[in-house]
Amino acid sequence: YEPPTKEALKSQRESIRRIRDSKAKLTAIRQYEQSQFDAEKEKHSQLIGQLKAAEARNRLRLMRIRYENNREAEMNHLIACQPTSLRAIRLQTLVPPRTKATQFDDILDKLERVRVENIIEDDRELTIKRELTRAI
Repeated sequence: YEPPTKEALKSQRESIRRIRDSKAKLTAIRQYEQSQFDAEKEKHSQLIGQLKAAEARNRLRLMRIRYENNREAEMNHLIACQPTSLRAIRLQTLVPPRTKATQFDDILDKLERVRVENIIEDDRELTIKRELTRAI
C-alpha cells in the first residue's frame, strides 16, 4: 500500500471543502426560504385572524339587529293586543317598541373647555388654589 501523494491529498481536501461549502450554501438557502415562508405564513395567519374577527363582529351586529327587531315586533304585538286604545297608548308610552339613542351634546363652549383643560393639566394647582387674605 502506498500513501496518497501530496497532490492527491490536496485535491481530496479541496473536494471535501467544496462539498462542505455547497452544503453550507444549500442549508443557508433553505433557511432563507424557510424564513420567507414563515413570514408569509405569519402574514397569512394574521390576515385570517383579522377576517375571523370581522366575521365575528358582523355576526354580533346581525344578532343585535335581529334581537332589536324581534323585540320591537313583540312590543308592537303587545300594544296591538290591548283591549282598549287607552291601555295601548299607556303601554306604548311606558314601554316604547324601539329605544331611542341618546345623544350627548357638548355643554361647554370653546372658552370653557380651554379653562377646564387648563385646570385638569395644572399639576401644582396654581389655577384653583387660592389664599384668602383679610383686607384691613
